[in-house]
Amino acid sequence: MIQIKDLHFGYPRQEELFNSLSVHLEAGSITGLLGKNGAGKTSLLKLLTGLLHPKSGNISVLDHKPRNREVSMLNDVFLVPEEFYFPAISIAGYIKAYSPFYPGFDGAMMDRILVEFELRAQSNLQKLSHGQKKKFLIAFALATRCRLLVLDEPTNGLDIPSKALFRKILAGSLDENQLVVISTHQVKDVENLIDKIIMLDNGKVIFQQTITEISQKVCFISGTSADMEGAIYSESVPGGYRLIMPNGHAETEVDIELLFNAITKGKKIG
Repeated sequence: MIQIKDLHFGYPRQEELFNSLSVHLEAGSITGLLGKNGAGKTSLLKLLTGLLHPKSGNISVLDHKPRNREVSMLNDVFLVPEEFYFPAISIAGYIKAYSPFYPGFDGAMMDRILVEFELRAQSNLQKLSHGQKKKFLIAFALATRCRLLVLDEPTNGLDIPSKALFRKILAGSLDENQLVVISTHQVKDVENLIDKIIMLDNGKVIFQQTITEISQKVCFISGTSADMEGAIYSESVPGGYRLIMPNGHAETEVDIELLFNAITKGKKIG
């Protein structure tokens, strides 16, 4: 679904952001795109959707070159940006105006998610709070049934109950023909959704594995200083330590935040 090979990209008068970047993603997963500030996460999402153009290298999305912005690609790709603007129009009016651009738009799903997010079709989008606008945009994105959904910081602006509802709705609204790419700093908000992780640093992919692959190689436990011998990585927390250990026992849930800290500090997983 997404093929990136030897990608080079940079902004004018700045150091090159991506240097020989290569990524391969297939449908049927929710992939978390992680990296430090300035690692290029948002830029990569814009390259995937044709809003930015590479200097060199190849990008293929749904067998299209994104830079061409062909209708046959755009009606199957939806980007939820971190910053967005809505016209002075009702939710119902927006749906009527924009849903025809997406052949697979599911009106019944749209209605269901609006109810779950407690949004009224008659509400003026400009008068909604930022969190309500974000919930509507997420609802519309899911209802498009696009094969590729690209979400940039989707939980920013959502309160705690809305974040939990977002996770529930996203998990229950996808099928095996779709790919979701989520770029976020709020790892705890989405770690139960993600089934593949890509980490960017210094213009390259420094880590790319599925949650299953990670959990087969290492385990994540809480312990004391006595447990630190043999640990791949450890962090002090109230009451002891969080540890990444070689997996010689039962699989544990993957602590993505701990994993991210370990990888960015040069630790090898597997």
